[in-house]
Amino acid sequence: MAGHSKWANIKRQKARVDAVKGKVFTKISREIIVAARQGADPGGNFQLRTAIEKAKAAGIPNENIERAIAKGSGTFSEGSQLESIRYEGYGIGGVAVLIEGLTDNRNRTAADLRSAFTKNGGNLGETGCVSWMFEQKGVVTLAGPIDEEKLLEASVEGEAESYELTPVDDTDGVEVFTVVENLEHLNQVLDDFGFRVVEAELRWIPSNIVEIDDVEKARSLMKLMNALDDLDDVQNVTANFEMSDSCYEMLYGA
Repeated sequence: MAGHSKWANIKRQKARVDAVKGKVFTKISREIIVAARQGADPGGNFQLRTAIEKAKAAGIPNENIERAIAKGSGTFSEGSQLESIRYEGYGIGGVAVLIEGLTDNRNRTAADLRSAFTKNGGNLGETGCVSWMFEQKGVVTLAGPIDEEKLLEASVEGEAESYELTPVDDTDGVEVFTVVENLEHLNQVLDDFGFRVVEAELRWIPSNIVEIDDVEKARSLMKLMNALDDLDDVQNVTANFEMSDSCYEMLYGA
């Protein structure tokens, strides 16, 4: 899964910037709303529990978290109901792009997405045009000193499929991959082994990678990804390109 951690690091850098701007509040609050539909008790709802942990890490006030849970569980009604959506499209060079979002107005969301693609050299596609190139996985991200022998033992016990060592928040780290249904179990085992869990999430992993070694193409693709991610209705954007080390260093530093 080489290359995916580089992409994840870019997203983490952007998330930190968005948190400073306060933009992350809305997206995480929406995650909580949707998760709370499956139950308002974090103890019995892993998706809600991880969303709440993410909210607290981002500095979202407790009253905002509680309001979002109430909205999702139906004890607090405000405005239109959100629905989950998924759109697909192409960037420069045929790069496949998968977008997940939450919206109360599909027409508005589609128009915003189409505009973002068009302005940045891509195009919005039909349902199913690129999703076949991706597989959803559970990913647990760990930070801090990593004892690989201990990690291997925990990965076997937690029924992980693989792991990849990668810097996380300017320190040693690792991403551990598993099937979707096993994410909660793997997360618990890694925590029990004493690893510092930064995040547990579902992530779309591309089955084939488009190599980008031209810095202008890389810059254009990142402009598209950022434009999509900045839309209010978009929760997550994934693509199947990998920048060369030289492109990455020119855009983001070593």
